[in-house]
Amino acid sequence: MADYQPGLVEDAMRSLAATRTEMREVNARWQRIVRSRTFPRGRRRYEAVLGPPGAVEPRRIGDADCAVAWWPPFPLWPGLRFEILMAPDGTVLHEWLVRHDGVPVPRLERVDDLVPWSCVVDDVSRNFGTVAHQDGDAPSRWHATVTEPGGGTVTAHFVWGLLQAVEHT
Repeated sequence: MADYQPGLVEDAMRSLAATRTEMREVNARWQRIVRSRTFPRGRRRYEAVLGPPGAVEPRRIGDADCAVAWWPPFPLWPGLRFEILMAPDGTVLHEWLVRHDGVPVPRLERVDDLVPWSCVVDDVSRNFGTVAHQDGDAPSRWHATVTEPGGGTVTAHFVWGLLQAVEHT
């Protein structure tokens, strides 16, 4: 996220009373966990870091019976929760921030309403009917092309499902 919004990351560090050193240590620990051959896989990996999920629910995707595990909102983004989508064998297919149940979506009537850290991929999909998802440059990154009413397009950049930047194309 610091790639797109270094100022917001600095604000977040202050609100969490975290230092750059602590942030780097946490990231280094997560990278070791992700690359470890011996650390638990699937949902257990996230439980080891985040604790038990708030819920695990079935979700059918096409003809596959998948499951979603989610963790309650974090202080930094009180209206969002972290969610993982798991294949029938427990493999994590996707992980991102989503809007928590019952939390209103911010007003998203115009492209100018797309403010960094204010919305998630689904908010943009629901409010701009012409969203075309593109492959990101990393598994945690998404890019969506949004067509403006006048016919122009913008690219919305997401990290872990959270809007980071909007680029006029």
